[in-house]
Amino acid sequence: MTKPVGRQNDEDSSEDDGAKKPKTSTTSGKIRKVGGKRGRKPSKIDQKAKLERSRQSARDCRARKKQKYQLLEEMVAGKERDICALREELDMYKQWCKKIDQGTIPPEIYDTLQTGEVAKPNDPIKEEPC
Repeated sequence: MTKPVGRQNDEDSSEDDGAKKPKTSTTSGKIRKVGGKRGRKPSKIDQKAKLERSRQSARDCRARKKQKYQLLEEMVAGKERDICALREELDMYKQWCKKIDQGTIPPEIYDTLQTGEVAKPNDPIKEEPC
């Protein structure tokens, strides 16, 4: 049986030289491709919702970042207060050492030895903040 030139039947298209052609379907006289990208096609509403979700996510991210920096600033302020208190305590010990070198024993040392607690420096020699 000879084949007509220029026409191919559906069963003959599978015998091609191996090149795949996109499948088509005819519905009400229109030819359209079957297949292509899978899934739901995005509509304008979906794009608007996606943009709004993106904006909300960015707002949340900025809020978390701001909260993180506030927490870090509070931690730094606390550490600075601790450093200042330790410096004052060190200055107190230095003054005690000077007094001991001069031959006098400060009364605060007796209190510290009896109670086991370090007395707070109450000698306002330096009024500058740490």
